Amino acid sequence: MVLKRQVLAIQDVYVPVKRRQTLDQQKVEALAESMIEKGQEAPILVRPDGQRFVLVEGLHRLEACRALGEITVPAYLVQARKH
Repeated sequence: MVLKRQVLAIQDVYVPVKRRQTLDQQKVEALAESMIEKGQEAPILVRPDGQRFVLVEGLHRLEACRALGEITVPAYLVQARKH
């Protein structure tokens, strides 16, 4: 299966509550600094859910983009079961 890379609006990505609880602000800051130097190397993973997308993997990358003032984020659409 080939994953299709897309660019999504950050506001269209929903982060489940369980995922939000694992957020480490130091990781976000370190990733943001890395993104300034190298750009975002790995897209986040999301699954479609109606009009929005649900985050599957990449919370810290998503939050680092948000912290840098980005309005879009590179992502791969995946088929994942609901938790």
